[in-house]
Amino acid sequence: MATSTPHRDRRQERREQSLVEIIDAAVAVMAEQGAAGLNLTEVARRVGMQTPSLYVYFASKHALYDAVFTRGWGELLVVLREQPELPEDIADLEDFLLSWGSAFIRWAVEHPAYTQLMFWRPVPGYQPSADAYAPAVESLAEARATIAGLQSRGLLAADVPTDRLLATWTVLISGVVTQQLANAPDETFEAGSFTALVPDLVAMFLLQYASKLPRTGKT
Repeated sequence: MATSTPHRDRRQERREQSLVEIIDAAVAVMAEQGAAGLNLTEVARRVGMQTPSLYVYFASKHALYDAVFTRGWGELLVVLREQPELPEDIADLEDFLLSWGSAFIRWAVEHPAYTQLMFWRPVPGYQPSADAYAPAVESLAEARATIAGLQSRGLLAADVPTDRLLATWTVLISGVVTQQLANAPDETFEAGSFTALVPDLVAMFLLQYASKLPRTGKT
């Protein structure tokens, strides 16, 4: 006996495609107008819908922001997971940190619409839901595991708390992103005034925290 499953599958496919198109349009509007400039009427126009039809897919503007937030962190996680295995030798630590940090910064600089929403709080009244925030929590946990892994290999100082190392690393990397996008948003990653400082910042981090190099200051 024939069933209606193929019809349901096609409806689901059409719905999923519409969701992708709406999120794409939202990201495009945010890229042009800033994250706070997301306008549902403009999003609907770009996908060929009437504005009320958007609410079939997203219950509110904040729900659409959540979808953008979730997609952004998901894409960044994929990039970060493509990085090399943890090094075993101190000689390879600098290259690893350069690769890891540069991957994060490059993605953030090249995807400013996502970055505004993911790392800043540009939209009054918007906070990501717990579900939307889950990939960000996952990313932080994986970054902590990376730092802890470098410590367990004897490459980063074991006498410095892992969370302190992670916080310092995060400040360095996110600071480059913020400065680049705030002050020179039209520059590429390769030619950026602030992205060019990444090797120096990694060297500073190593001078302070590499286990076989002298450290200064309080830990």
